[in-house]
Amino acid sequence: MRKSHLVFAVLLCMIVAAVASTAFAQAKAPSDVIMMKGGPMGGVKFLHNAHAKDRNIKCDVCHHVSKPEKPSKAAVQLCADCHTKTATPPMKTRYQAAFHNPTSTSGLCIDCHKKGVTASSKAPTKCTECHHKANV
Repeated sequence: MRKSHLVFAVLLCMIVAAVASTAFAQAKAPSDVIMMKGGPMGGVKFLHNAHAKDRNIKCDVCHHVSKPEKPSKAAVQLCADCHTKTATPPMKTRYQAAFHNPTSTSGLCIDCHKKGVTASSKAPTKCTECHHKANV
């Protein structure tokens, strides 16, 4: 009798874990529109699906592996979880610098945008094409 209770409890735990992990994965799916706020020129409306699905940009391009000095708390985190307005140790890269340098001549976002999305479609490269005061 006890063995059957133990088997039942183990099976129940496995089912609950499977359902919970599925629900967690669905709940953590990124929204298509992510507002990146705080820039002096205005916020950036980042279209996640346009980058990840339409342009087939791999997740780890933006969601890079955490550093040993600042281990991640989840599989996918917001940029601002580690990159803050002023870099606080052990981080060396502040929030704005995570996307491009102060003159927007190089960096994660602008480098890709300069290359262009496709041969027929050019990505925005001017500050005001991404940054809008209305995106607060």
